[in-house]
Amino acid sequence: MKPDRAKPPGSDGRGLAEPGFGIAGLRFADGLTRRPGCSTNRARSGMLRHLMQGGDRNQPELRPELFRRVDESPDPLFYREPRLVTHIDDATIEALTELYRELLPAGARVLDLMSSWVSHLPSEVRYARVAGLGMNRQELDRNPRLDERCVHDLNSDPELPYPDQSFDAVVNAVSVQYLIRPVEVFTSVRRVLSPGGLHLIATSHRLFPTKAVQVWQALGPEDRMRLLANYLERAGGYQRPELLDRSPAGADPLWVVVARRSDESLPGAA
Repeated sequence: MKPDRAKPPGSDGRGLAEPGFGIAGLRFADGLTRRPGCSTNRARSGMLRHLMQGGDRNQPELRPELFRRVDESPDPLFYREPRLVTHIDDATIEALTELYRELLPAGARVLDLMSSWVSHLPSEVRYARVAGLGMNRQELDRNPRLDERCVHDLNSDPELPYPDQSFDAVVNAVSVQYLIRPVEVFTSVRRVLSPGGLHLIATSHRLFPTKAVQVWQALGPEDRMRLLANYLERAGGYQRPELLDRSPAGADPLWVVVARRSDESLPGAA
């Protein structure tokens, strides 16, 4: 079954984006750098702050209830059967592949995080290593782009099973909405990246609604980008994230947050 298309904001209280809802006029936190062509202003939206009440004024609290799901059963049960579906349509897949072509150089070591049966990496580009970490062995085995495969539940154990500085890029294609411990995962991503390595998080508007976290479903697209920037800030050790809008006309939207690992050591690091 194909993941559900999100409903318009206000239609069911979930605040999800409609197909083709572009970047123009959206508002982004100061923690994001907009690439040319992303029309924004710096006004803060109230929705994210309303949800993240408590804590410091500049770093509101990520309360545990924000990461509840309709289906709280163990994730391996949900992903036990292979789901050979995509969260985005063909035109948007091609847009994501083109972005990978631009940002992931040949010879890079790439981790496809929350991977499945397809990685959307350009077929003609030769990478030194493509590792896939996902939830279903059959899906990973069907992915021809992967050199190595790992079944690992990040919601149970957010620590990535790889040595420090193992990868030059970590990509997550339209799956970040399922993480219940995202800051811990982003912290581990930073650890396995080489200095200057790229963390690329692609998002759209389709999802499995019973497994997507509450906070993601409560926000519109602009606040979702703020949320991702907040995850990166809390994880620490990243340069200022950038927002890219690669939404094709008349197709599923594609909003991407990219951040590079800082060369600087984190406070308290050995």
